[in-house]
Amino acid sequence: MKILLLMCGEGLGHTSRCLALGKEFLTAGHNVYFGAYGYSKDLVEKTGYIACEIPPELTLVGKAGSLSMRKSIAKTLQNSSPGDILKILKLLKEIEPDVVLSDGYYLGILAAKYRKIPVYFVGHQFNMAEFFRNKGPFVGLAGKLVKGFYTRIFRSVDGIVVPDYPLPYSVNRRNFVLPGDINDTIFFSGPLIRWKCGEVEAKTLPHPNVLSTIGAFGYRAAIFRSVLEAAKLDPGINYTFITGPGIDPGQFPEIPENVEFTGFTENPFPYFKGSDLVITAGGHGTLLESLAFGLPILSFPDEKHNEQENNASMIEEMGFGKRLSYLTRPEAILACIRELLEEEQYARKTRRARELAETLDGPAAVRELLEREVRVKEP
Repeated sequence: MKILLLMCGEGLGHTSRCLALGKEFLTAGHNVYFGAYGYSKDLVEKTGYIACEIPPELTLVGKAGSLSMRKSIAKTLQNSSPGDILKILKLLKEIEPDVVLSDGYYLGILAAKYRKIPVYFVGHQFNMAEFFRNKGPFVGLAGKLVKGFYTRIFRSVDGIVVPDYPLPYSVNRRNFVLPGDINDTIFFSGPLIRWKCGEVEAKTLPHPNVLSTIGAFGYRAAIFRSVLEAAKLDPGINYTFITGPGIDPGQFPEIPENVEFTGFTENPFPYFKGSDLVITAGGHGTLLESLAFGLPILSFPDEKHNEQENNASMIEEMGFGKRLSYLTRPEAILACIRELLEEEQYARKTRRARELAETLDGPAAVRELLEREVRVKEP
């Protein structure tokens, strides 16, 4: 089977999931092509694969921990071109895939439908209308148009893969709002993680160790600084900061001895395996990776990013960790870290999440789904 994986480049969660699927398909002997842009394309290539350049589709803009929907809409429109869909159509003609998997990338769905190629949507956010509420008439009108568009998209695809635990354990269930007439096309695969916990050799780190992945966007720098200040308050707790492509560690002077900066890494899983707790934003991908490795979570969702706020609330509600704010003071952050490290209930619940992820084996489940459903064209 010839498979084309297309991914949204805003946030590395989309990319990480596609890499997990690509690895699974390649191991099973299928032909895989990746389509990406920006630092998502960079990550695909650093992992060792070849990626085709595709047009960017969404640009997120914000500052001080807050997502600006108005500015994001304006920037996205500024970066868009009528010729973008033609580029995707040309890519499909060159590759002639048997199936397209489009992770949050809607141009790929439109192009695949036009070419009459089976197409599956991979995604965790099905309530995008929330992003546009109570943000003024311009944003509100955009929200109505977007809702109508994605509802038609979800009805048009051959299947919808939700890369999450099945209900009632889904982290994204507050964002799961879909018309009932498409229920038969929905498949909860389980987390799509590149490596199972048992397959990874842990990074040798001093314990207890807190892994911070904050730093993918510049407007999270305030959170980054607060976590760094919390680290200074207790030298007995160690920290590893994976700073992301948008943060320069040199801008943070006076790094304490219990803190290590790794810069950006294309393979964070040895750090997950060697840590005791994760501090992250509210992105679905990293939350699921943390749970698949059995780690309690402190989540700092981007303010006014409804999907992330819903994800973080579910993490707290299910007892996997706590939802914090970029206004949370370092002293309170440290208190939360101590609670998650010391209270056995958090370790017990996240251990069960790890076991369920291993049982579900999301990448293999998606591969088996496509092997059953997709008819391969004769050479």
